[in-house]
Amino acid sequence: MAITPNDFTTSSVFIRDGRLLKVVDFQHVKPGKGPAFVRTKMQDLRSGAIFEEKLRPEERFEEIRLEVKKYEYQYMEGDDLVCVDRDTYIDQVHVPKTLLGKQIGLLVENEELTIAMNGPEAVSVDLPIAVIREITYTEPGVKGDTATGATKQATVEGGATVNVPLFLNIGDRIKVDTREFKYIERAK
Repeated sequence: MAITPNDFTTSSVFIRDGRLLKVVDFQHVKPGKGPAFVRTKMQDLRSGAIFEEKLRPEERFEEIRLEVKKYEYQYMEGDDLVCVDRDTYIDQVHVPKTLLGKQIGLLVENEELTIAMNGPEAVSVDLPIAVIREITYTEPGVKGDTATGATKQATVEGGATVNVPLFLNIGDRIKVDTREFKYIERAK
């Protein structure tokens, strides 16, 4: 099925010059002089690269429909993540860990992942927006350090480093934003 920049949504996926591209953001621009165009921010789903480009509204691309499903991460095998389908618990997929990018530092066993597949090929992998992780290492907290906005670095399960308030210690569980690696709150 063909798609034009006028049909874009922020999750449109299409093929251009042999590359699988996802629209991250777009804006229709009608300058006072010259033809209209669509300023588009796109992500190459195979390499992960994000770039911007101006497209003519009449350009046509082959739209791709991705199957998005929930999987559960089981274990690492070489450079692949082995995940099992959360509906059947039978079907397994092997996904290159590079698709997870820096989020790999927040991955733990039995974590739910959202995987977008183009046929048998996984093209994107995402953790939930927020995850709860235990602090495995940080400098000790000092009693009374709750009023300031100061932070310190803490290593959490999976190996990622997150800035946390001074009062948190090893063993505390925290909620972490997986997109920005930011501390949200102490887990209840």
